[in-house]
Amino acid sequence: MNHIVCHYSEIALKKGNRQFFEEKLIKNIKNTLPGGSFESIKMVSGRVVIKLTLNSDKQKITENLKKVFGISNFSFAQIAENDIRIIQKTALEILKNKKFKTFKISAKRGNKNFPLNSQQINEKVGEFILNKIKNIKVNLDNPEAICFVEIAGNQSYLYCEKIKGPGGLPSGTSGKICVLLSGGIDSPVAAYRIMRRGAQAIFCHFHSYPQTNAASIEKIKTIVKILEQYQGKSKLYLIPFLDVQKEIFKKAPEKLRVVLYRRFMLKIAGKIAQKEGALALATGDSLGQVASQTLENISAINEAANIPIFRPLIGMDKEEIIKEARVIGTYEISIQPHEDCCSLFIPNHPETKASLKDVKIAEKKLTASKLINAAVKNSVLNN
Repeated sequence: MNHIVCHYSEIALKKGNRQFFEEKLIKNIKNTLPGGSFESIKMVSGRVVIKLTLNSDKQKITENLKKVFGISNFSFAQIAENDIRIIQKTALEILKNKKFKTFKISAKRGNKNFPLNSQQINEKVGEFILNKIKNIKVNLDNPEAICFVEIAGNQSYLYCEKIKGPGGLPSGTSGKICVLLSGGIDSPVAAYRIMRRGAQAIFCHFHSYPQTNAASIEKIKTIVKILEQYQGKSKLYLIPFLDVQKEIFKKAPEKLRVVLYRRFMLKIAGKIAQKEGALALATGDSLGQVASQTLENISAINEAANIPIFRPLIGMDKEEIIKEARVIGTYEISIQPHEDCCSLFIPNHPETKASLKDVKIAEKKLTASKLINAAVKNSVLNN
């Protein structure tokens, strides 16, 4: 089988700008496949068809396509001419070496000029298979084997297995979003969810080096490498945060430290977003999970931003987030011990219901503009 048929779902709803999404999907597929593994990639009757080279690594191709946002499912397919007799023989070739007692044919006629409709194709091919393979029968509800037949353009594509893709929208179709990325479990999952909606994630990591060791920075770089598999080469801003924390420690009420940390992070990330042309920020907050994520504190923190803040995990519990982190491949890295900048100078009893009035009074005592501008200036771009 030297062809792959890739299906999308959500892109089909785009109507007027569907071509833009299709072209971006094809570009992303080309960028993710190993060099020399394909001869052509093109749209055929609402699906992407990849023609592979003879010696392509199908296992590697499968791993890569599973990470291309926009693909709902894909299949390695056998090609056939648009002739019912050839389609019948090709279906037999695919099924004859499989072990099954029940089967069905599932046809889709993308080319309406084909003389038979989908049901007629099912019947003609199914009857042919029954006559050629002994001791089998048709089961339309729960078959052991399914042979899919797609009449698309001037050719037909036959296959028995659908491999699940990640769905969503093609990377790079929804603009840029700056994602605040810590070394924990939650924020990489938030980044994944943002990227799955077609946004290009610009990563911002706040660190307290040299007060904390450099391990957290290396950990973040590893997490970004994993996430890059889903969106391609990415930008990571490593932002020094120690001077901000020291001033908050010296001049602000102890119980408001964490809320002030978060507000400054949003202000700094907002500057990075402006520089990158990003129109929103994203965080890994989950409502009520920790002290800084109560509704009152989120509200007080939000006020510091001048662009929208997305929180893709806001309604998820920890077990759901962990499950997703395992799927995308960041969990094992995220659980490795590290010194988080937010744990530096943390109070024993942080405020859980911060008053915005009190927060702003405390903030006035800080040299906010100076601290923010210095953090942005001293940020290191890793790409």
